[in-house]
Amino acid sequence: MVGDFNHWNPAAHPLEPQGDGTRAAKVTLPAHTNHSFRYLAAGDHWFNDEHADSHDGTNSRIHT
Repeated sequence: MVGDFNHWNPAAHPLEPQGDGTRAAKVTLPAHTNHSFRYLAAGDHWFNDEHADSHDGTNSRIHT
């Protein structure tokens, strides 16, 4: 998971395999802030979160 909260660094919050076959990362963000983020998959495939609060045209957005 990459975003403005980790300076778009793919190594900062890698998605870890979960027991149900999905992947997840835990990121703690300050309350009452807005952040842009995306997921980076193998092969440099970028994608957004369908369940994000909003999208800014390119990135998913979340409000804490």
